[in-house]
Parts: sequence; structure tokens; C-alpha cells
Amino acid sequence: MRYAIICPGRGSYTESSLGTLTAALSKGGRAAELVQEADELRRSYNLTSLAELDGAERFSAARHLRPANVSALIFVATILDVEESRWAHADDELVGICGNSMGWYTALAAASALSFADGFSLVQEMAIMQESQRGGGQLLYPVVDENWQPDPERKRAVEDALASSHGKAFPSIDLGGLVVLAGSDTGITHLGRSLPPIAPGTDNTFGKHSYPLRLAQHGPYHSRLLSDVAFRAQSQLANLDWRRPAVTMVDGRGTRFTPAATHPAELANYTLGHQVTRPFDFTRSVRTLLREQAPDRLVLPGPGNTLGGICGQILCIEGWRGIHTRADFNAAQATDSPPVESMRR
Repeated sequence: MRYAIICPGRGSYTESSLGTLTAALSKGGRAAELVQEADELRRSYNLTSLAELDGAERFSAARHLRPANVSALIFVATILDVEESRWAHADDELVGICGNSMGWYTALAAASALSFADGFSLVQEMAIMQESQRGGGQLLYPVVDENWQPDPERKRAVEDALASSHGKAFPSIDLGGLVVLAGSDTGITHLGRSLPPIAPGTDNTFGKHSYPLRLAQHGPYHSRLLSDVAFRAQSQLANLDWRRPAVTMVDGRGTRFTPAATHPAELANYTLGHQVTRPFDFTRSVRTLLREQAPDRLVLPGPGNTLGGICGQILCIEGWRGIHTRADFNAAQATDSPPVESMRR
């Protein structure tokens, strides 16, 4: 079997993720060593240990979702699952890796384009720099209906809201049946007022939330509002040891980086430039992975399972192997060879 790995981004570490790293520590071996290595690096930033955060009795949004904390928690939890997936799929062929937003940074380490330590430093430094960005944020809005079919009215509403923002709001991430929009405080307020509200229970596609949904402790990622962050990142992270990936990667433009033809500087330039200040097209990334690498299965490491339905929606958009609707996807998932394998629930 041919498989691809897709790394999650911010929003994947939630209350149900508590204990992921402490469980790894209790098992010992390679997993424990990675958690300990990450915490050694955390100490150099004078930040709370990941083991302490992950081992907390209660989940605190203010504490756990702080960018400098949650990004590191996600990176390590995902890498642990990536290593587990490679062991579980030892007889299969890994043909590609991509990631959503911050998941691109994790994908770099998973594909050996960066070492674990350099990948962690990238994630930690970017999170700290992004925390320094004052104001602005992101929100989510669905652009498909409950059958995962494109909803022209919702798409038009997004286009109109962006066009009338007077340059204060921007597309941020194309996320299957959802769009992530970014903006200044003024821009986010405008989007919240302009987009038609979708009440909880209006359809059963996106759970209990109402939309537009403001994302907690998220900055205006993947927009020109982070140009200063990109500039500083290129200076502060100049010493990272970039390498050719060991497996083909697909970025947020749908561009492939192959083991044979990648120059490490290209990875660095994209990651510390375009990836920070321009929209991230996760839909195109997965589409390229499907078309060019032809996996039989998409493996989704944790924490959480934020990309399960999103990848299902992308398969519907692509019409991949006869999957065109939500019902088609659910039927395929119920077979002995499901197209999407989520490692966490």
C-alpha cells in the first residue's frame, strides 16, 4: 500500500489531547527521548515544560492555547504519531508528506528536511515571534453544504466580505469545505458583521459551532500583516540546517519538493517567506499529493482529528476514486481499506 502523511496545524491540541506526551514518557524509549529533548530546548527559552503542560489535571485555554505553548505541544505530539505510523506501515510505501499551516513546519521534520531539534526551534521561534504581533486574528467560515457540496451563496458572501473590507481582511487558508480568513482587528470585526451567520444545528457538517467562528489566540497568519515576522524569522533562523527531504513534500502552494530535485535554500525561502505572508492553500496541497503521488491512503497523525472531515471534503471536491459526496466518503471509510486513517479521535 502507498500512503501519505498529513500533519495537523493549530487547533488540533484540545482538552482530549492532555496526557499524550506524559504517556510517551511513561513508555520510555525513543518517544520519551523526543519529549525530553524538546523540554531541554524549552528550558533555553525559559518556558514551562511540555510535560508539565500536557500532564495538567485541567485544560486551560489561556495557558494551553498560548501560541508559544500549543505550537510546541502539537509539534511533538505529531512527530510521535508520525514515528508510530512508520512503524505500523513498515511494509508500506510512504510516498508524500504535507501539513496544514503550522503542520508544514512539522512536515519538514517528519520528512527529515530539518532535524527534530531544528524543527522544534523553527516552531518555537515562529510561535514566539507571532505572539509579538499585536492585534488581528483569524476566523472560520464554511463554503459547502451538509452534503459537502459547494455552496455558491456562502462562497459569494466570503468574496463580498473580503472585497468590502477596504484592505483590512484577507484569505488565509483554503481548508476543504472551510475557509480561514485573516485580518486586522478592524478587518475581523468587519468579517464578523458581514458574513451571514450560520447557527449551531443549521446543518450537521461542522458540529456545534456557530459561524463565522473567531479562532482563539490566533494571529493574522498567512497574510501580509505578518511581513515583519517573516523579516525577523529570516534573520533569527538563518542557522537552521536545511536538507533535501527524504520523501516528497507538498507545500501550501501545491508545489512539490522531491528528494532528488530540491535545493535546501528553496525550502528555507518558502518556509520563512511566502508561507508566512501569503495564503496557504491546503486544498491544493492535498490535491497535488493525490494526483502526483497517488497514495492509497491518507494517514492523519494527532493530536486530535481536526483534518478527518476536511480531507473527506477535499476527496469529494477532487472526485477521488469515485468519492463525490459525504455519503460516498462515509461508505468508503466503512470498508476494509478506508481512504483516510486518523490516528487519534
